[in-house]
Amino acid sequence: MNICINDKPADITLDTEKTLGDVLAGVDMWISPSGNRITGIRIDDGEVSGDGLAAVFDRSIAEIKKLEIEVNSWRELAAEALAELLETCVLFGNAAFDERKQIADDWEKCSAARFLSSDISEIHGLARRVFSGEDIPAANLAILAEERLREVVDTVSEIKNSENLVRTIAERMQALPLDMQTGKDQRAAETIQLFSGIGEKLFRIFFIYKSEGLTPEERTIDGISPRAFIEGFDAALGELSEAYRNQDTVLAGDIAEYELAPRLLKLFEALKDIA
Repeated sequence: MNICINDKPADITLDTEKTLGDVLAGVDMWISPSGNRITGIRIDDGEVSGDGLAAVFDRSIAEIKKLEIEVNSWRELAAEALAELLETCVLFGNAAFDERKQIADDWEKCSAARFLSSDISEIHGLARRVFSGEDIPAANLAILAEERLREVVDTVSEIKNSENLVRTIAERMQALPLDMQTGKDQRAAETIQLFSGIGEKLFRIFFIYKSEGLTPEERTIDGISPRAFIEGFDAALGELSEAYRNQDTVLAGDIAEYELAPRLLKLFEALKDIA
């Protein structure tokens, strides 16, 4: 059996595989660590639809001369899903009230929504609440979807355009002890919220690069592996949250100034270097 992936011959040696399902499971295991997905299958020039896939899983590979597999990257699928969500937000926002339920139902059934549900679940959950009238307006969701789309399709520009914001927030984190000690509680709370938002954004961008094949062995952040760096980042953020809840201004200020502000800058510089 000849196997092609994205119209190119695949260097795959079949060993214990007996059925089409065995082969597809092996290919999926090979491509899934980077977030890639099998999105299309053709057997001897005949396309297999999603509904008919289960029926051919047990088919013997001895009966198949040519297997063509279409694979899409996580980034491609995410871009399509976010673009579809953005279009739906515009359509939903411009529709009459009695038309909106049908728009929401149609979106929920589409492949874009299924991808978001499995891979970007927080966006999917927010979209469901928006389309049911329980959360922010659709226009606000569109702004968020547009930002996430930019992260996926133009990651380098998104990193560059974030530099001033990253440095401003790092400076505010360094000033957090003084804000807390002088009773500027609203500014302190806003600083932590801004820090959380930009930190999540940088982690999302790191995942995008990871989905494109970047392995932890290729890079270090502050002299340690990305996994160890992110674990340390999360731990420090948890300590800050606890100290802030306990109104321990000294500890919260120290963590913000000496732990999290420098880590934010180091993570940003690592992403800029990758870009």
